[in-house]
Amino acid sequence: MSEKNPTRRDLMRPVHLLGFALLAAVFAGVVTLVSMGVLQDQRPGSTVDQHLRAWVVAAIVAGITFIATLVIMALSLLAVDPAKVARPVDRGLLLDPEDETPADAAEGGAGRGHAPPPGH
Repeated sequence: MSEKNPTRRDLMRPVHLLGFALLAAVFAGVVTLVSMGVLQDQRPGSTVDQHLRAWVVAAIVAGITFIATLVIMALSLLAVDPAKVARPVDRGLLLDPEDETPADAAEGGAGRGHAPPPGH
């Protein structure tokens, strides 16, 4: 059974990160193949096989995308405080603490004050 509120550690498993990077690489490769005209007929009289060139360029683009996605996600994970990794995620990470969630609105916001932060 899956938990209602997974921890950040559950959300950031290496298999999930590799899967996301692989999906991004496949998407970039397919877009490159289509934009280079691999679905079209080859022009007669061309000395270099245009389809072979498209496959090589698509493989290079997919490889670069895979590595760049992994590096960007790994650097983004360094920004997470290790003490917060084991806590369950129950709301969006980029929401302000002052924002009221729909569950709090239904309860009337009990236990939460809406005073401005000190210094304002």
